[in-house]
Amino acid sequence: MFGHPDPVLSHVGSKHYSNFNLADTCSSYLAINVERFNCVDLYKFADVFSVDSVREHCVQSIHCHFAKVAFSEQFCSLSVDQLTEIISHDELDVKEETTVWEAVVRWVQHSREDRLHHLPSILPHIRFNLLTSDNTAAILDHPLVREDPGSSEVIRNVVQQGNPDLKSRLGPNSTNMDMALLCTSTYEKHEILFLNPWPQQRKYISCSYPDADIGDVMAMTVTSDNNIFILSYMYEKRRGQLYLIQYNHAENAWEPALGLSNGLVPQQKPGDWTCNEEMLSEADGTLYHLTSYTNFIMMSRYDQYSDKWQECSQLTLTEVYRHTYTLSSGPNLYFLTNTELHRYDPGQDCWSKRTPNFLPDICTAVAMGTEIFCTDSFFTHTMVYDTESDCWQRLQGWTTPGNLLVDDYTVSHQPGLFVLENQLHILVAAYDPDEEESIDPESTDPPSPSESFVYVYDRSADTWRDLEVNLPKAYYGIANHVCLVARLNTKKLQSP
Repeated sequence: MFGHPDPVLSHVGSKHYSNFNLADTCSSYLAINVERFNCVDLYKFADVFSVDSVREHCVQSIHCHFAKVAFSEQFCSLSVDQLTEIISHDELDVKEETTVWEAVVRWVQHSREDRLHHLPSILPHIRFNLLTSDNTAAILDHPLVREDPGSSEVIRNVVQQGNPDLKSRLGPNSTNMDMALLCTSTYEKHEILFLNPWPQQRKYISCSYPDADIGDVMAMTVTSDNNIFILSYMYEKRRGQLYLIQYNHAENAWEPALGLSNGLVPQQKPGDWTCNEEMLSEADGTLYHLTSYTNFIMMSRYDQYSDKWQECSQLTLTEVYRHTYTLSSGPNLYFLTNTELHRYDPGQDCWSKRTPNFLPDICTAVAMGTEIFCTDSFFTHTMVYDTESDCWQRLQGWTTPGNLLVDDYTVSHQPGLFVLENQLHILVAAYDPDEEESIDPESTDPPSPSESFVYVYDRSADTWRDLEVNLPKAYYGIANHVCLVARLNTKKLQSP
């Protein structure tokens, strides 16, 4: 999605003309710029020129984004050997094996006459033994199986018998898992607690990263391609300069996003105005940087073709706000405050007013599908906005257990909404008011919360259910007032 590797493709072949240094440099550049949108094309290129480092990164990206990559035109251009190699790997990240079958069907139908005879050799790599009886029956009834007398018998045998030696994919069933990112920081290091609160796969892993690798974090986002970016001031490099830092999933490390304008993010400083807040968001494959001032917002977006940040339309606000929220739904960005809601249309590069919310004190907001959810600092009023109907609806707030109260000592420790497994969750830090006497009145640090809760919202009952997660007593900061969620390989999550 991000990066611009096209100009260096021709130089990789230089190795065949003894220009090894140039080829190696270009190969390294391509490897760090492999994304969902280009991984198939680069895979084919690396396969032809035997560029193993690029090829390996491409295969990993295809595995990670298989469900989306399989719908692309580039996927249908794979050779039969390339297709077979990809679907035979354990690391393929699919929730159901039917996704692999459907991808093969699309590949065959792209050039049916030329490819149908390959089907019997491809099918053994699909793990039919993992399918339900209903799924198997549906496949056997598929026109591709029924309408070809020459291969239908072979196909039926493969489908019905399966291969009992083929195990479950290693994607969502073992090491790859959707996890919320909860942050704590000190002067010397940044610590992130990766959390999946669901009882069936409950796991939390804490990792520490050197401050020099991350710097002073201003904003953070997770893209639809599962890239994790941090907007940061890196004082050891150049004082006052904003940098874009990217998470390396394979190494569990943070690195400069060199593929994006060398990692530099231009600062938007109109005159003597003081910046209130930096924000980072992604919508429909485009990365946006927003800067909040007293009563207006300046925004730029990254253009992968020019490898530059381009200015977008400025948004003027009617009031001064302490907190603002940028969310994406479909191709549009939404900018939310206590009394205003604006929608940005990238195609027209313009902002338009939408129905405001008027929730007195919004402290966290998150988008899920075509809806935007938000709640206040004490988690007493929760609202949902439908982006299609431009309407708000009130949801149930929190019923506090026992004598506990929502912690409201500092903004960074207020409740944080997040979306996991297509369900709305919230992290709540709470404290016991009876323990306030033990708090040091001269301390500038907020007291540790008595408990941290994670709730999931049951929409049918309009209630919040406690997932009974036993988190360590600590304050978990959230980026831009929302708990980010990313798919991570739990085997890689070891502190560097």
